[in-house]
Amino acid sequence: MTTDSTTTAPTGLPDFPQPRSAKCPFDPSPEMRALSDHGPLTRVRSWGGTTPWAVTGHAEQKALLSDPRLSAEFSRPGFPSPVDPRHAHAGGTDLSFVGMDDPEHARLRRMVSGAFTVKRVEAMRPLVQRMADDHIDRLLAGPNPADLVTALALPIPSLVISEMLGVPYSDHEFFQTNSKTLVSAVATAEERGLAHRSLVDYLHQLVGEKQAKPGDDLLSAFARRIEAGELTRAEAATMGVLLLLGGHETTANMISLGTLLLLDHPDQLARIRDTDDPSVVATAVEELLRYLSIVHLGRRRTAVEDIEVGGTTIRAGDGVILLGELANRDPAVFPDPDRLDITRNARLHQAFGAGTHHCVGQPLARMELQVIYPTLFRRIPTLRAAEERDRIPFKYDAVVYGLHALPVTW
Repeated sequence: MTTDSTTTAPTGLPDFPQPRSAKCPFDPSPEMRALSDHGPLTRVRSWGGTTPWAVTGHAEQKALLSDPRLSAEFSRPGFPSPVDPRHAHAGGTDLSFVGMDDPEHARLRRMVSGAFTVKRVEAMRPLVQRMADDHIDRLLAGPNPADLVTALALPIPSLVISEMLGVPYSDHEFFQTNSKTLVSAVATAEERGLAHRSLVDYLHQLVGEKQAKPGDDLLSAFARRIEAGELTRAEAATMGVLLLLGGHETTANMISLGTLLLLDHPDQLARIRDTDDPSVVATAVEELLRYLSIVHLGRRRTAVEDIEVGGTTIRAGDGVILLGELANRDPAVFPDPDRLDITRNARLHQAFGAGTHHCVGQPLARMELQVIYPTLFRRIPTLRAAEERDRIPFKYDAVVYGLHALPVTW
């Protein structure tokens, strides 16, 4: 039987989002988990009384993320905001092709995808290995306890994406501070708007410098496309903001959050630390990506036509929130999904999304994690958290989940 969206929207809907439980900070909130009990799609009540669809099933999410009848454009009526509209930037926050549909999405995405092929990313592995060793050297030579976020988790992805883009790492405090504001769920509209404008202005100026003096980096490649009339400077700047933000914020959170999770599972940590087989580490990274799902407020879309999926009809104009963290705990795909098992084949996870909008930088994120986890645990085998769990600051206040700080000792 097919359910019509017009008959199921009104009263008694579960509120969305719901905060995670401090007792189980690695898991979706109990209220979010309960959404799956209603079936793979259920209406929820979100910001301002809107009632988008929450999609919890793995198969349904995969189908919808590949369906061109769902739009990623932020400005469409019915688009479900990832933050309270009272905190949203009134003019919108342009995140380049992430908020576009084809063919414009495909046109811009093609300009960056070549830099993130597996072959090109693998050529950077020795560089990332040197970075990891250098930062661990500094960590060991510094004060004990130390904050793993500022000492390792944040600087390495920032250095890597800066190298790829041609952004001076000396400006890292500026772009990290503004990026933190952009992914905050509690920043005001003014704060978010100022952070976005600051980053766009910064990248706009930098692209101009690359036009005058190009190098061997992505921003220089954008500059050449501007000269060829294939790209505007404004498009290049907003694309640079997207890559700068996505290139360090998400991976940094996975490094710190995954480290803490593994410290809670010493038997699985030991497998990563003690193996000489890169395939074992690669499999472990996929399981960590499945289990943690740092994009924890869903991928947002709007239906532009009626879509039937999972026995339900989503009507044109309906907002849709695709909850990857619940798809990654779907028992139909991942048996005993709440158990961390780094030997599990977890490659079907949706940590990077699916369809045309899947994360363009996923090969880079995978490689960085494959380098950093085993290097950290081999170099510091006595590593442990320096604070009790309830004193470790999780990012309950951000749209990308992780840790504000991870105090460690050894």
